Amino acid sequence: MESIPSLSDIKRAHQRISKIILETPVMTSNSIDEMTGCTVFFKCENFQKVGAFKMRGAANMILGFRPEERVNGFATHSSGNHAQAVALAAKLSGTKAYVVMPENSAEVKIKATKEYGAEVILCEANEKSRIKTCNEIIAKTGAIFVPPFDDYRVIAGQATVAKEFIEAEESLEVIMTPVGGGGLAAGTALAAKYLDPNIEVILGEPEKADDTYKSMKAGKIMPVKNPDTIADGLKVTVGERNFEIIQKEVKEVITVSEAEIINAMRIIWERMKIIVEPSCAVPFAALLKRKDEFAGKKVGIILTGGNVDLGNLPF
Repeated sequence: MESIPSLSDIKRAHQRISKIILETPVMTSNSIDEMTGCTVFFKCENFQKVGAFKMRGAANMILGFRPEERVNGFATHSSGNHAQAVALAAKLSGTKAYVVMPENSAEVKIKATKEYGAEVILCEANEKSRIKTCNEIIAKTGAIFVPPFDDYRVIAGQATVAKEFIEAEESLEVIMTPVGGGGLAAGTALAAKYLDPNIEVILGEPEKADDTYKSMKAGKIMPVKNPDTIADGLKVTVGERNFEIIQKEVKEVITVSEAEIINAMRIIWERMKIIVEPSCAVPFAALLKRKDEFAGKKVGIILTGGNVDLGNLPF
């Protein structure tokens, strides 16, 4: 796919992946509505296969290849949810996955990626080493690279979250997601634009990894430097294709502190009785921070994932 996904691209992606993903539930909480002064709907991608929305983008890309094109398998580099998504999507499409992971990745994520059938190759914990190792594997195996976010097929897959959300809750006025590489953020912005242009898309981002916020202000990509945030899924710089869409279609990026992220995560655990990872709590933290601006509105929040190291909780 060489151009920004159209509505028919997103619909085709949804049809393609529907046999291997779950349509996740939308949940509400009276106590959270009282706390925020608005009506909040949570789209629970933490209940998705592999425990995160990443399954959608990986599945759309992998299933987009004909069976005879998949014979050498797929490769990627990732420290977390994308690794697991590529592993499972490859397995369900009848082929192999090679996943390069930094040696300091959480043991629980390495183990899960192996259990989904991938061959895991550990590398030094830096971007350069990840890319180099992955390229070597692709050269050796002929595997097809699955980008984590900077790819229109991946963006179209992630857009299916908002498509389901808008179809389930027709009166949404705002949709909020976190932003890291920007696959979900860009996909959400496109789905909202096509299905209900009145919906405002607002992103949450950690203050300690605020490249998208700075990039929006500067009008060009400002790479993230030394991101030191508990929201480990959001430590990457926004992708070029993703930023092009975000710049045009997203209303605002709200940044939040580490304390605000932890507080939001804790409230979701306590009030919703569901497990969410820190990255996932970022847009809710943004809502809590600026709740006066959302008063009385119907706000949708995409809960992106629930893969947490239970031995290392921040509260």
